Order: sequence, then structure tokens, then C-alpha cells
Amino acid sequence: MRIKLFTAPGMPEAMAAIRAELGVDAVILGSRRVRGGIEVTAARDEPEPPPPPPPLPARELCPLRAHGTPEGLAARLRSAPLPFALSVALRFRPLDAAALARPIVFLGPPGAGKTLTVARLATRMVLGGARPRLLTADTSRACAFEQLAAFATLLELPLAPYSTDPAPQGATLIDTAGLDPFTPADREEITAIVSASKALAVLVLPGGIDAVEAAELAAAFAECGASRLIATRLDIARRLGGILAAAERLPLAEAGIGASAAEGLVPMTPERLASILQRRQRPRSFA
Repeated sequence: MRIKLFTAPGMPEAMAAIRAELGVDAVILGSRRVRGGIEVTAARDEPEPPPPPPPLPARELCPLRAHGTPEGLAARLRSAPLPFALSVALRFRPLDAAALARPIVFLGPPGAGKTLTVARLATRMVLGGARPRLLTADTSRACAFEQLAAFATLLELPLAPYSTDPAPQGATLIDTAGLDPFTPADREEITAIVSASKALAVLVLPGGIDAVEAAELAAAFAECGASRLIATRLDIARRLGGILAAAERLPLAEAGIGASAAEGLVPMTPERLASILQRRQRPRSFA
């Protein structure tokens, strides 16, 4: 109901004002004489406005929120169509021919997928006509050498323990042990390998990890010499905010997107990352 007080010199003038504003269906609730005229209180029934629509789920308001994306980055990515926003907010530097022609060392925490990444990149290079040399500095983990040796045998590539005597030259892929950059001894080892090998240092991180943890890891490995990022397990991880947070510190180079050694590693682009992020927003059915 809409209620309003009208003041006029007399009742005819008040009624005319009421009809003009509230219409002929208005009801007089009361009136009284005042100095200079009359006050009339009138009302009109009006339909209740429809209730506001329920809020959209978080993934529809901001698809990046469901990924656990840091709010500051998510706000920047909401400002434009996602592929374009990603191209502005993050850096993308796939491993091009120049990068693949020099030694590359793969760094990361335990279980990040470094050995499989080496195997996938070696497979891609072999299919492209290159014959990279494989080295491993992961000599402490059980069966680490044997795991990479199995891929090397399939690809008919040479494999040897990592050594700086002589320093690696040309197309060389160097696997390393999982190391903690926040531990002084591990940090020193990471820095020593990067410095002695003079290789392009690439951090390997899996999707699905906490965004704060990923950002801190990326920053710590960058301080040790890492200059690019490879994201793994993007085919199965449903929360990619950690990868986005890490990519604020290091340019995205490649993405592990499948189980196939031949096709499981692809160059990362804003369009590809946008597609993966949007695809991961579809609710999973447990029926």
C-alpha cells in the first residue's frame, strides 16, 4: 500500500491532486484543517514487488572463485572476456624451438610430475625429429633412474646421471629430485644445479594445490633461478587457483593435460587455459 499526505487550499484541490498522483482508486484515510487549507491522507493499494531472484551460485557469479583463485587476481580476470583477461594478467612463454635447443632442468616439490614431464617433452621432441639427451639428478629416490630409463629405452634416447663435468650442451632434458626450496640445504642444492648446468630452469607444479602454497613455491623457486612454469595434472585437477597464483610469479610454458606420453603435454596459451578453467566449472554428477 502506498500512503501520502496532501496539502491544498481546500478539499476539491486536494482531491484533484490525489487523483493525479494516486489515481481514481485512491482511498481517503483522513483529513484535518490546517492554517491555510486542508491536509488529506490518502492511500492506494499496489501489488507487492516480486521477490529478487535468488543469488547465482558462486561459479556463475565468478567462475574463478570455485577454483580457489586469489580474490585480487580473480577481480582482474573478471574485467574482460577470460582469454583476453588471462593474456593481460599472466605471462605465457611456451617452450619454443630456441628453448628446446638448449639444456632444460625441471625443478619442483616431490610428486609434482617432473619425470613424467621430461618423458612427455622428450616424446614430443622425438616426434618432431629431435634427439634430446636425458640426464637425471634424482639418484636418491627408489627406482627414479629406472623409471626414466624405461622411457629412454622406448624413445631410443641416451640417459645418464647428471654431471657438470662436462656441463650439458645442446638439447638436454635434466630431471631432478623433489626438493623443498624453504629448507636451506635443498635451496642450496636447487641453486647449485641451476647455476652449474646453465640450463633453462622450469618449475613443475601440479593442479589442485592451495593457491597460497603454490604462490609461495613459485616465488621461492624463482629466487633459485626458475624462469618458467609447467602445470601438470590439469586433466584431473578440479581446482586450478594454485596454478593461476603461481603463474603470477612465473610465465606459463606448458600444461600436462592427459595420460598420453605423445600428446599429454601441450604449449599453454590464454585460450587453452580459459577453456580448461571453464570446463572444470561443470558440476560433477555423483549419481
